[in-house]
Amino acid sequence: MEQRQLGARGPSVSAIGLGCMGMSGMYGPADRAESIATIHAAIDAGISLIDTGDFYGMGHNEMLIGEALKGGKRDSVLLSVKFGAMRDPAGGWQGYDARPQAVKSFLAYSLQRLGVDHIDIYRPARLDPNVPIEDTIGAIADMIKAGYVRHIGLSEVGAETIRRAAAVHPIADLQIEYSLITRGIEDKILPACRELGVAITAYGVLSRGLISGHWRKDAPVGRGDFRAHSPRFQAGNVEQNLALVENLRQVAEAKGASVAQIAIAWVLAQGEDIVPVIGARRRDRLEEALGALDLRLGAADLATIEAAAPKGAAAGERYPPAGMASLDSERG
Repeated sequence: MEQRQLGARGPSVSAIGLGCMGMSGMYGPADRAESIATIHAAIDAGISLIDTGDFYGMGHNEMLIGEALKGGKRDSVLLSVKFGAMRDPAGGWQGYDARPQAVKSFLAYSLQRLGVDHIDIYRPARLDPNVPIEDTIGAIADMIKAGYVRHIGLSEVGAETIRRAAAVHPIADLQIEYSLITRGIEDKILPACRELGVAITAYGVLSRGLISGHWRKDAPVGRGDFRAHSPRFQAGNVEQNLALVENLRQVAEAKGASVAQIAIAWVLAQGEDIVPVIGARRRDRLEEALGALDLRLGAADLATIEAAAPKGAAAGERYPPAGMASLDSERG
């Protein structure tokens, strides 16, 4: 497995990470046994970066990963955990809490659910507008000194926030959506990260399945599935977005690859400091994703891919209005 460095002072990880959110219901029901088998298959394939959030399934995802890591598998992976998103008993979103005392409380519960004595990369899920980022990062730095955390990450914040955070403590990586049809980081955020020695762990590489090559306009979307409310999956937008996928399918077939592999390989080709985090819930989807590592895209290939799915061509925002409003990254 190819390795990539997370930041100037961060750990070395596999070139592809495994994102486990979808194993806890965000995209409809998931199969527990298949989820655990997928985590095991990822580790066996050399994937060392496992990503979760303490609010995924309101703790379910961490407990699932904890179960999967029993039997000595913990030492084979680096655990990346997001915290701070508040939810109610019905699963509704209640904002974010990144106060120093909340940081330490969230961490305590994550350690317990995961069944581990430390977390490798700990990050606030979003910027808490009521708490200076310096205070949040300082609290995580305290937990590094205490031995409960190894590295600090960020998620969905803009260039100015990244600079302020990095002034307090070295930042290993910024987790943020980045794909062929979500390229907003290229203007200010990616240059700032490269200046500061902060890596990118890219989620949404397949735009939540939209550009996987497997999504259909009439695909059933159940209650509780993020895509039921995602603007890019709504009528009037999804047709335009799937037309881009068909363009990519022609490129993929010419390369003897799948659409998903082309989309993942494109992200891999954007820099050695970028690690795609793939949200595979099944072993077959994981195997397909790993095939992207065998694709070598030259300048001509990249130009052809970008002509098939031009920057800015996607229809619809990446989150509903309330979600977009919480993104410091969308403010620059």
